Amino acid sequence: MSSQAQAKAPLKELRGLVFIGFPLHPAGKPSQDRAKHLAEVKIPMLFLQGTRDALAERSLLEALLTRLGPRASLCWLDEADHSFHVAARSGRNEAQVRSTLCAALYTWMEGLP
Repeated sequence: MSSQAQAKAPLKELRGLVFIGFPLHPAGKPSQDRAKHLAEVKIPMLFLQGTRDALAERSLLEALLTRLGPRASLCWLDEADHSFHVAARSGRNEAQVRSTLCAALYTWMEGLP
């Protein structure tokens, strides 16, 4: 919702938007329709996304970020689903995934103008 508001009328104090598991499309229905408004967002954006997220097909999300250009950054969280849960076979636990997510967010925020 914040990205839609920012696309319509930029919020002066907002320096960037973070999407933690951006729901690009419904599960099993790949599309980029939900992201059309992002072309109007002119501030930095960070997408934190699990590689097993059924709501964001990897190739579609990467194509979207290519179109958005340098104002959009992406951090893939290996083996994580939309809720950032990981299977035990991944060799990682959810605390490790959250730690990776927080570190990526912190680094991105430190680089904001």
